[in-house]
Amino acid sequence: MDSEFELASQYAKDLESFTIQDSLRFLWEKFPHQINFSTSFSLEDQVITHEISESQFNIGIFTLDTGRLFPETYSTWERTINRYALTIKAYYPEAPSLEEFVERNGPNSFYQSVDLRKQCCHIRKVIPLNKALVNTKVWISGLRSDHSEQRKDLKILEWDSNHQVYKFYPVFFWTENELRKSINSHGIPYNILFDKGFPSIGCAPCTRAIKPGESMRAGRWWWENPDQKECGLHETQSIQ
Repeated sequence: MDSEFELASQYAKDLESFTIQDSLRFLWEKFPHQINFSTSFSLEDQVITHEISESQFNIGIFTLDTGRLFPETYSTWERTINRYALTIKAYYPEAPSLEEFVERNGPNSFYQSVDLRKQCCHIRKVIPLNKALVNTKVWISGLRSDHSEQRKDLKILEWDSNHQVYKFYPVFFWTENELRKSINSHGIPYNILFDKGFPSIGCAPCTRAIKPGESMRAGRWWWENPDQKECGLHETQSIQ
């Protein structure tokens, strides 16, 4: 029997030529009731949410509420569930771990060191994600090839040995212009911060608008070196 890595490579070749709807059907036929989509309400994720709502498959949608999101993100969340009449399950940090971290280090300790920032991300994002992916075989994500140097060499479908799931990136090869076109043509609600120089939006204290000429993820953890700009949700070393 082929390993998960070999199957992922085989499936990826098929998926590269499929529409998103065909891809969802392909994966659903192989992994029914085991597919979940994580949304942060980015442009990418809003397009994917629209496609899932248009499909006939009961694909779960969840988000990680870190407790430090922008008000505009919560507004987008509200408008999305109203627009599509769907349920988005929220996962939150474990209160005891978060309380201990903040009491020991302070509410904005992530500015002090990379280690403290990663601890904060781990508590607010990684641990809730691990809960969200229980009983999941396919994790749908809005990663795109032009997000960063670390992401451009990924495939549209990969095996994540860390979480023991296939990761599917439906808009991996899309450009921002294509995302915008889809959003405009379908009337998809989106975060207005994207119109204010925020091409990548995370927690409010850790995200700023980018300057002309900067990469799209330059506004995330801007005080750190570029090669450190991951929160632990998409650790590429666990994917082969």
